[in-house]
Amino acid sequence: MKKLMIALLSLLVPLAHATAEQSQTLSVEVLWKLNRIGNPIISANGEHVVAPVTKFNVESDKGATQLWLFDSKGNSQRPLTSEGLRASEATFSPDGNTLAFISKRENDDAGQVYLLPMNQAGEAQRLTQVPGGVYGIKWVGEHIYFISRIFPGKDWEAMKSQLKENKDNKVSAHQWNALPYSYFDHWIDEERSAHVFRIPVKGGDIEPVTQNFSLELPRGNQGSYSYDVDPSETYIAFNSNGSDNQVDPKVDLFLGKIGGDKADNITPDNQAPDANPLFSPNGKTLAFTRQLIPGFYADTANLVLFDVKKRSEKVITTEWDRSVARFVWMPNGKGFYAAIDDAATRRIYSINASNGKVNAITKNTNFGAPSISKNGIMVAANDSFLYPPRVVKVDTRNGKTTRLDSFNDDILKDVDLGTYESVTYKGYNDEDIQMWVHYPPGFDKTKKYPLFMLVHGGPHNAISDGFHFRWNAQTFASWGYVTAWPNFHGSSSFGQDFADSINPDWKNKSLEDVMKATEWFEKQDYIDSDRMVAGGASYGGYLTSIILGEDHPFKALLIHAAVYNMYSQMAADFSVHSTRFGNYWEKPEIYKSISPHYFADGFDTPTLVIHGQLDYRVPVGQGFELFRTLQTRGVESRMIYYPDENHWIMKPNNSIYWYNQVEDWMTRFAEPGAQ
Repeated sequence: MKKLMIALLSLLVPLAHATAEQSQTLSVEVLWKLNRIGNPIISANGEHVVAPVTKFNVESDKGATQLWLFDSKGNSQRPLTSEGLRASEATFSPDGNTLAFISKRENDDAGQVYLLPMNQAGEAQRLTQVPGGVYGIKWVGEHIYFISRIFPGKDWEAMKSQLKENKDNKVSAHQWNALPYSYFDHWIDEERSAHVFRIPVKGGDIEPVTQNFSLELPRGNQGSYSYDVDPSETYIAFNSNGSDNQVDPKVDLFLGKIGGDKADNITPDNQAPDANPLFSPNGKTLAFTRQLIPGFYADTANLVLFDVKKRSEKVITTEWDRSVARFVWMPNGKGFYAAIDDAATRRIYSINASNGKVNAITKNTNFGAPSISKNGIMVAANDSFLYPPRVVKVDTRNGKTTRLDSFNDDILKDVDLGTYESVTYKGYNDEDIQMWVHYPPGFDKTKKYPLFMLVHGGPHNAISDGFHFRWNAQTFASWGYVTAWPNFHGSSSFGQDFADSINPDWKNKSLEDVMKATEWFEKQDYIDSDRMVAGGASYGGYLTSIILGEDHPFKALLIHAAVYNMYSQMAADFSVHSTRFGNYWEKPEIYKSISPHYFADGFDTPTLVIHGQLDYRVPVGQGFELFRTLQTRGVESRMIYYPDENHWIMKPNNSIYWYNQVEDWMTRFAEPGAQ
């Protein structure tokens, strides 16, 4: 009997070992296996749902995006475009029978418009051959509208020749005589300007639209959100700079008749941005968002309705302390649906067009921009901290969802994702602060765990209940840390006063919020206060640099793409406080009181510094300044430099290296796991 028991146990041991191996955590390797689903769209007739799905190959270090077709009842899914090619900006024809999208194929030097029939067999056919490529497409009536950056005064053939000449030119110099010169990760060619064009769906000559008005789209950044065309193709509404000042562009809305030579500025009196134009289904009303404070990108965006015939406007959301974003008209034109950041969750809301009354349709987890058919079927992307974006149908009456895809289920079925919760603690001035707390797989509250305090960027971006690929709290937690995201003062989605409370003093309120969050954790029985680390990026890197010079309990810090020197930040694609509060030579006391480099005499914490060469939002010199300062002071530190990355680490192998280096650094100073 004893020998029999031993034999049985010997069989069970490999089985138990195999079961343990089957269960894994949300490691960085798993993150890069996941399919990444973009915002879905639904055809006007409600028959077709299409979404972009991006897959990455770690071995080749590349990704490719296919368009997938989903059944609106969730019964099927299949690829529409070829594997290995990129496809983007899917747009349905008004009748829903044809899909337009942008792709770069065999003989394309840049992305072009392709058309794919939905109700019959056939390959996608190229519609455009535009030198320099197209983007920001919209299908209205009998035309495809698109944006292209052109050399003013040159026809398409001359432009093609100019692009080839530029490509073959051995001189690498860029030249600017005015701002802007960059945007996030690319240089802006001041010889080119962005304009809207259109081409008949059946093919034919390309017609200029905004060129005729002698007005270009904003130089820094533009896309399909920068313009709209009414259903009758009579009018175009578009963004352009309403002043000659390129240092502080005045983003206005212009309205012109297509084919005409004059467009009127319909928002001349507002000094802050008026953006995101969208015509009503009957074309009589133009909706757009309006902010009121120049130089404050998180200023509350209200919804404005402009009567095209009467040339009068009405702001309808002034009584609501949330920013309107990602909105679409209801099919009957009586209101809107919008995905709105609300108290650290992106919810779908309905907005009444007559009185501005709002109603939350969804409650928990994040939703992307909604798309709705003429018969009222809504689709959107939905994600949470515990699952990546999915394609869902949303019941507009009660917010209930029906999942339409099955992506990533096979990858995540054996992954232990841990758990999370939202807590509220008292921060600056004893005010309530919301914070997400993530627990590692197998968390046992009777044991002690280290803390990884995450400091989000922005600063006016809240961390909401969605899946984050670049800074995934559950991945950090999987190493054996309790991980926290506090939405400190300055975070969006908690109202105008809360978001604006840290301007121009970026330092003190949010710093106190983070430190009081740390104190909150120190009081928890499951936290080992001798094993606490912290890290942040962008503004989060700024605030972590401030922490570096303060008294704090953290054993090590991670500082990624940090605003470290407020003076040299003038080299960026925008300056932090200049527009609203004055330049550093005008108000030096502001910059001196909040710039981390002035507190270097207190630096003594081991610090991992990371920065990318192509980061023009926070130029790479900021990272090297910090690293040299740490080294000069004799502080244990490490600099990781990416010559081919921007503000974010985007390539698979670079990202894997990033996560592994962060884990290595933190575990050296705060041993992970329960004790």
